[in-house]
Amino acid sequence: MTDRLDAVAIGNAIVDVVARVDDPFLAANGVEKGVMTLIDQERALSLYDAMPPAEEISGGSAANTAAGMAAIGCSAGFIGRVKQDQLGQIFSHDIRAIGVEYQGPQAADGPETSRCLVAVSPDGERSMSTFLGASIGLVADDINVDMLGRAKWLYLEGYLFDTPEAKAAYSRAIWATKKAGGKTSITLSDPFCVDRHRDDFRRLIKNEIDLLFANKAELLSLCKASDLEYALDVIAEDAEVAAITLSEQGSVIVRGRDRTWVPAQKVDVMDTTGAGDLFAAGFLSGLAQGADDAQAARMGAIAAGEVISHLGARPEADLKALMA
Repeated sequence: MTDRLDAVAIGNAIVDVVARVDDPFLAANGVEKGVMTLIDQERALSLYDAMPPAEEISGGSAANTAAGMAAIGCSAGFIGRVKQDQLGQIFSHDIRAIGVEYQGPQAADGPETSRCLVAVSPDGERSMSTFLGASIGLVADDINVDMLGRAKWLYLEGYLFDTPEAKAAYSRAIWATKKAGGKTSITLSDPFCVDRHRDDFRRLIKNEIDLLFANKAELLSLCKASDLEYALDVIAEDAEVAAITLSEQGSVIVRGRDRTWVPAQKVDVMDTTGAGDLFAAGFLSGLAQGADDAQAARMGAIAAGEVISHLGARPEADLKALMA
């Protein structure tokens, strides 16, 4: 393939297994209600077997962003490791079916494909049991240099930054993107993730990254700050551009001394899962299409507003029509 891609996202390749259950199911299977719990492979396999019929869709933070961009009408690719197993086949088929270019990597052995087992109880609470599995085994050799050579933007998921091997993979991806004239972006993913990697993130943002995505809590953690205005001043020194989401207060785009404030989309909030992923999808889509910061942030707000209006982290409405 030689077609230009608006963005290539790299992150955890996770299959979301979503089933409606009752409270006795949660109790019988030792699932803590309303929280996300990390589990091992043995637990993942036994809980998967116990779950009632479920919807199985490709997930993961960066994969959600790529899916959102495809829904908006942009060309997107995704790099994330799965195993050659049943859920690996589901992930590969599902993400390609929604228009995202995906070529793996697919491991022949090692841990099973990553999965998030989501038990939705009658009151709407989502109880998540997550097995990180194959996806966290990403290494530099897994990076598809040819795909990145076609990308206007690289989008990196902070969640995957925990191993030296993943950091090496990200360095290779940044090198390949910049060599071909593309730009780089990263999302910080989680305040606890920032706490673990603050110095590395700061160094990366200052030296290698063209666009930072973070929410307020992640930004405050990154800057060791308690005051938003102070943190915005700090990140203006480090980042070329920073897109900071502020929940119901919307977002602020920091570009040097310039700050662009954009309100949130007014919707009835059903489930905030995926809000940051879809904001990034809208913002990157806007930049790829030549929009200015305000227009791109507005696209991000529309995409995020759609995804929080229903259960699940993927858009259900026609994003192209909403953008129009």
